[in-house]
Amino acid sequence: MRLTDILDQELLLPDLQGQNKREVLNEFAVLLDSRGKIRDQNGFLEVILAREALGSTGIGEGIAIPHGKLKNLDRLVLSFGISRKGVDFDAMDGNPVHIFFVLIAPEDSPGDHLKALARISRVLKNRSFRKRLLDASSAGELYQLICEEDEKYGS
Repeated sequence: MRLTDILDQELLLPDLQGQNKREVLNEFAVLLDSRGKIRDQNGFLEVILAREALGSTGIGEGIAIPHGKLKNLDRLVLSFGISRKGVDFDAMDGNPVHIFFVLIAPEDSPGDHLKALARISRVLKNRSFRKRLLDASSAGELYQLICEEDEKYGS
């Protein structure tokens, strides 16, 4: 599974403004709702925050991969955002998070959900790729960088 199979350019936030976990996740909720990808912003937030309560999805090195499963969702949805200032996301290493991939899956798709999480983790291991993401200035540039990096790992 390629990230570009589930990530649309219209689902990128190149300059997140949220100052904390809830505010950042709310920015994603508003975007996903406005693009017709989710039907209920509050339901989305409940699912994501419930997952965060189990343990932060801030995996360290400035990265968080908030994820969860929603009812009434037809397919996987992936969104991406950059926080220039960084956000306290209770990351494992205690550092602020700058890079966010938000993954929402239908309740009945455990295999695809796990494949997508694995793919996200794989592409984010490349430190120079993460730096290029942080240096990008537009959604278009971010999308192009993600496409190029995703291509390196085949299908």
